[in-house]
Amino acid sequence: MKAGFYIGAVLSALVLGLAVLSFVWTPFDTLQLDVANKLKAPNATHILGTDHFGRDILSMVMMGARTSLAVALVAVGIGMGLGIPLGLWAAATQGSWLDEIIMRGNDLIFAFPSLVIAILITAVFGASAVNAIIAIGIFNIPVFARLSRGAALSLWRRDFILAARVAGKGRARISAEHILPNIANLMIVQGTIQFSLGILAEAALSYIGLGAQPPTASWGRMLADAQTLVSIAPHTALVPGLTIVITVLGLNLLGDGLRDWLDPRLRVDRS
Repeated sequence: MKAGFYIGAVLSALVLGLAVLSFVWTPFDTLQLDVANKLKAPNATHILGTDHFGRDILSMVMMGARTSLAVALVAVGIGMGLGIPLGLWAAATQGSWLDEIIMRGNDLIFAFPSLVIAILITAVFGASAVNAIIAIGIFNIPVFARLSRGAALSLWRRDFILAARVAGKGRARISAEHILPNIANLMIVQGTIQFSLGILAEAALSYIGLGAQPPTASWGRMLADAQTLVSIAPHTALVPGLTIVITVLGLNLLGDGLRDWLDPRLRVDRS
């Protein structure tokens, strides 16, 4: 297996470990302000320095990892949970009015990026992490619907599917018992990719004030707070920015490795 997979796995595990650890311990309380020590450079007490409120940046990064991973995970779960069944349904009824409605609905959602959907949702319900999850999740639905439909269509013409139909199995049962297991690998890889994109989307929404709201820690919110402090305290922007880069890079490398591992056509001889 490629070295990139192992690098991605290590980076992803590191970020996940920080998020899990934040549930039981952080170096400092992120809700406690210490204005006397604001904008301190990295030192022995505050390894990554402090922000404009004197909060420990390492603690904020740990709490932000929890927020970003949770938002992205639930949003991707929504996309997979709704998009894959819709895609399988559309493939099973290819050429019917139902297939047409599902695919044109996907086109309609694709016409509105997650940021625009978030703005619409926020205008009605207000800015919050929950609404960010809904916006990102809605945008993920057509991604998985299109992918699962395309993969399923290629399988409906295979001999083992024809045999299942001859045996009297209905389209829904064939989709669940034969189609879904054969496209699961592809869905897992795409889920990893969308997970990394979800983290970017959450950071972007929080950056413009449409994601997690204070005092909830968020990498995007940390970048927004640091944008006027770059010249006097560059660490306040560099740390969350590099954290986002490392996380997305790790997940992308992990996704590429999983694709090579799970797809027989791309699998190399490891003997």
